[in-house]
Amino acid sequence: MSFKVYIPARYASTRLPGKVLETIGGRTMLELVHARAIESGAAEVVIATDDERIARVAAGFGATVCMTDPALASGTDRIAAAAAWRGEADEQVIVNLQGDEPFMPAAVIAQVAARLAGPDAPDIATVCEPLRDRAEYENPNVVKLARTADDLALYFSRAAIPHLRDGGVDDWQPGPLYRRHVGIYAYTVAFLRRYVAWPPTALELTERLEQLRALVHGARIAVPDALAPCGVGVDTPEDLCRARALDATGAMHG
Repeated sequence: MSFKVYIPARYASTRLPGKVLETIGGRTMLELVHARAIESGAAEVVIATDDERIARVAAGFGATVCMTDPALASGTDRIAAAAAWRGEADEQVIVNLQGDEPFMPAAVIAQVAARLAGPDAPDIATVCEPLRDRAEYENPNVVKLARTADDLALYFSRAAIPHLRDGGVDDWQPGPLYRRHVGIYAYTVAFLRRYVAWPPTALELTERLEQLRALVHGARIAVPDALAPCGVGVDTPEDLCRARALDATGAMHG
């Protein structure tokens, strides 16, 4: 299946400004993410940014760059604007790969794109991973989800779901019900255009989770288990230290 990867990259991150230009193993995080996208077999990889500093660095390692309005509210809006400016066809499949995911396996990027093929294609494809421990289960920065029997999303939440109604403090155990959402998405340009035209919903604003807007409007979101471990996303200085430590052990290649 032919697909393109768009990487939204802004400078003004609240918890770690300029994080996509931080280095891991001697290369910027943005270059590492771009390399993963290239390895996935994407027909084209585009970096959508609002900042000239990011654009210069991206151009320096040969990336295709599309400048977008700094006022755009989210990475999804940034991708939609870039795809419109570049004249992408309605049926074009786009993978939204965050610029702070330097460990995302190429196989998972291809996996979410491939899930949009066939007659049972959902509106959005993403992935999840097993929760490792109770601390992750209770951490509001880790997004949890509930799924149907055929891996369609029922709900995403920062709360501990499914809830252990009768469990004691030490009763939580890893299992098939307990999954964390990994923030990579695939959709067609036509669906993306519909999505950004919808106003934010009350659930989305309450949980601070964009994907709830799609669920509220009846969209089908496929959330299979990722084909490979998705590694560490970088949101904070502590995450950056962990990512650099993983690189130092040889856990990341490319």
